[in-house]
Amino acid sequence: MKYVVCILLTALLSFVSGLYLPWWSIAFAAFIVSALIRQKPFMSFLSGFLGVFLLWEILAWWIDTMNESILSQKIAQILPLGGSSILLIFLSSLIGALVGGFAGLAASYLPKWFETEAAEASRED
Repeated sequence: MKYVVCILLTALLSFVSGLYLPWWSIAFAAFIVSALIRQKPFMSFLSGFLGVFLLWEILAWWIDTMNESILSQKIAQILPLGGSSILLIFLSSLIGALVGGFAGLAASYLPKWFETEAAEASRED
């Protein structure tokens, strides 16, 4: 249940931050969710990855549908994608998902880093 909540919160926070901040604010969203809701590192990566992937996939598909795939087909022709707008949407979602996943992974290692720093500080005393 915690895993599903993390995915939904990451997607929601990424959407809201994307309205007002640059695209890379999804990393902050995934980081904050993974820092507040503790999970194992792999699950933190996966929840950040899937939250951003699903959000970007749905948003890109919706935007592409609204403009009848005109822009995405032209961009897909410039890139070596053979004019496939579906592949372009998938690749852009994958890039965003990797950013979200690694931000979630970094947040899952944050408590371990603080423990290591505290242990090193106590040895120096």
